[in-house]
Order: sequence, then structure tokens, then C-alpha cells
Amino acid sequence: MVTLSTVQASNSSIATSLPDGIVGVFVGATSGIGEHALKAFVQQVKNPKIYFVGRSQEAADRIIPECKQLNPSGQYIFIKADVSLLKNVDDVCQQILAKEESINLLFQTQGTMLMDKTSEGLPYAYVLPVTSRILFALNLLPAIQKAVGLKRVVSIFAGGYEGPFNEKEWAEFAVKKPLKARGHLASMITMANNVMAKRAPDVSFIHNYPGAVKTAFGKDVKGTMAVLRATFNFVGNFVINYLPPEECGALQLYGATSARFPPSAGDAAGVPLSGDATVARGTDGKLGSGSYTINYDNENVSPEIDEHLAKAKADGAEERMWAHILQEIEQVTGKAR
Repeated sequence: MVTLSTVQASNSSIATSLPDGIVGVFVGATSGIGEHALKAFVQQVKNPKIYFVGRSQEAADRIIPECKQLNPSGQYIFIKADVSLLKNVDDVCQQILAKEESINLLFQTQGTMLMDKTSEGLPYAYVLPVTSRILFALNLLPAIQKAVGLKRVVSIFAGGYEGPFNEKEWAEFAVKKPLKARGHLASMITMANNVMAKRAPDVSFIHNYPGAVKTAFGKDVKGTMAVLRATFNFVGNFVINYLPPEECGALQLYGATSARFPPSAGDAAGVPLSGDATVARGTDGKLGSGSYTINYDNENVSPEIDEHLAKAKADGAEERMWAHILQEIEQVTGKAR
């Protein structure tokens, strides 16, 4: 097990182990886990340049001064956007790429419990954790591949909870069967990471389950879902041991920077391992293979998940899912990827 002391020691060596001026892109970081991770990153990186994307200007106006206080040498740029719309994702990426030749880290937490559809016709609960994140990664991948020291894409959702998926309803299943949505969406995220890790073997991809963290996730829901959320949050105060924000941030920063999760090729592994840490097992069952699904404590998930993913790959489901994603992106944006 990776101990908290090992996590803290690794994080404290970021400034001396990684280059100055690391560029990070945080999507969905105006609250919750994304904000915790962003601030942990700010505290440890030397002269960071951070783009963070979200809908709330009010939150950004609070976060930027807080980041400047944590690290006055950093640059903090907020881009206001609704990234449930794929055309907006393209626009945000264009804004970033117009200023940056290389990007070290893409860290994504955007999501919602809304069951409605966007103006582009995709369910919010599906497009934010899946297609929006994939499109960000595809657009920014060439710049990530040009980075030095660290090349990483992190998606926070439900690593380790990959489950049965419905190929006939890739986009609609989460809305029609919300209680079964987690396994379906988690499988899609990890399968997409697997494909991208093959396309960019010098970049590492992580799908992470963040553990129990108090956030405002789901605050925009209405009706029955709002009642269920309120009930869960109330009961959770008595039965769930929530991670403190600082510990959540530290764990996420470790996953985003440690050489425990190296790409399958190249030398941009991240902060060298120390203490009791070892290279993690990739989703293909091999050590250090570039695509990882991990728990909140940066440990590998059950081998049964690897078997589930291996079966999806072997029977062609992974490839069919990827074809669906590319077709979906092209239909909405008018551009093939």
C-alpha cells in the first residue's frame, strides 16, 4: 500500500524533480475534488502555469487570489465555458493551444447528475464524464506529447467500478438506467484511456476513483434525484468517513505526478519513486503499461476489473466504443479526429 507519508514525500519533491514552469489544465476545478487537486498542485510546483476551466466566474474570482497566496510565482488563467457542449470544448482547447506549445498535465473532473440533454443532443450525465473529457484529451494530446518530465492525463470518476455496459445505448444508458450508470460510464472512460495510451505511448492515462469527498456534485439536479442526493448527503454525515480536502488534494497530486504511473514509452515518468512505492499495474495486467485504473489511495483495483477490460478488448467492444465516440464527435462538431 502507498502510505500517506510516501505520498507527502513524493509531493514535496516535485519542485526539485520536475521542470520549472509546468503547464497544467484543470477542467471542472472551480469546486470540489478538482479545486483540491489544483491547490495541491499550486503549492508544490515551481512557477506553475495553470489553466482552469469551469462555469462559475464567481468561484474563479475566489480561487485565483487563493492560488496567488499559495504560490505567488504562478500564473493562473481561468476560462469560463460550459464544457458539456463539444463545440465549446474545441473552443477552449484552441484558446489554450494558441498560447502553449506543450502541456504537462490534463486533469478532469467535470460531471453532473442532470438527466436532461444539451443543445447538442447528448445527455449531460453522459457527455461530461465521457465525450467531453475524451475530446479535451484528443485536442491537447499533441501538446502533451511535446512536454518534458511529465506527460499525463487524469480523469476522476469511478476507477475500479468498471462494470457491464450497453453497446446499443452508449450515450443513452446512463439516463435510462441511472442506478446502473456508474459501471457503464466507468468502463467507457477506461476503455477510451486504453485506446489513447496506445495512440500516445509516451503519455500516461489514469482513471481514478476519488473516494468519499464532500463536494457540491449534483447540486443542479431537481425532482427525485434531488431528494435522493439530499438523503444520501444527510445519511453520509453519520456513516461515511470523508477524506479531508487537504488529504484528497495530496492523493490526487501524487497520482498526477508520481512515477508510479509511467507511460509505456519515453522518459516522462514523473517524480521518481521513493519509500515503499512501486510501479503500478496497468489495465492490461502488466506493470507500467501506460493506462491505469486506480483507487483513491493510488492502489491498483481488483484484478477482476482487468479481466473485464481484457474481455471487452478481446471481443472488439473497446474498438466499437471508440468508433462510436469518434462518430459522435464528428457529428456534433463537423470535424473528424
